[in-house]
Amino acid sequence: MTLVQGNLKSQESHKKTQESLKSLAEQAGRDLEDASALDILKWAAETFGDRFCVTSSMEDAVVAHLASRARPGVDVVFLDTGYHFPETIGTRDAVEAVMDVNVITLLPWQSVDEQDAEYGPKLHDRDPDLCCALRKVAPLEDGLKGYRAWATGLRRDESPTRANTPVVSWDEKRQKVKIAPIARWTQNDVDAYVAEHGILTNPLLMDGYASVGCAPCTRRVEAGEDARAGRWAGRNKTECGLHG
Repeated sequence: MTLVQGNLKSQESHKKTQESLKSLAEQAGRDLEDASALDILKWAAETFGDRFCVTSSMEDAVVAHLASRARPGVDVVFLDTGYHFPETIGTRDAVEAVMDVNVITLLPWQSVDEQDAEYGPKLHDRDPDLCCALRKVAPLEDGLKGYRAWATGLRRDESPTRANTPVVSWDEKRQKVKIAPIARWTQNDVDAYVAEHGILTNPLLMDGYASVGCAPCTRRVEAGEDARAGRWAGRNKTECGLHG
């Protein structure tokens, strides 16, 4: 077999694997729609083993805790953008210290100072999409390369843009299975789980913040606003690009 033939065979095998994973994700999305969050994560752990991880913004540790029950020692991936509140970094450190998980911190290719030198200061104010692409999207894509499936804490009740979130889907952009085990949960469900299991939460949630992102782009929410209203307030932007 020549090198070219070998490469073609490898590409064909990879394509078949991706097609199989896509079919698996679509079927699981239908089969697991009414399953509990823990059962969804158990399915993910049994199906993908160490090729499965959880991503966490460290707003709370609900999904990380659920995943640790399904797979003790599960990888929990955290994006350290360089712009996080100190409370967020503190939550990450606490999760790593007390939970049965393996926290993996991803860093952008450039430090904040290096980015400022190339693009100018406060890129988040002038071009938040580019800032998110550099400090969130690109590092996550690199960090997920070794996995076939990843779980997030997306919920349908958080905003209109998330209202149709499947519990399991195919992440076309990253060619991976994407799992949203608490997609059907409400904030009351989250609060009840936190109270029952003593889950770590970001202290900012008790200080008027309903959704916690990077400090320059996050504010407290007003009464009656949805949970995502404090993110990129005053702009049309509602997502950082990690979820579409």
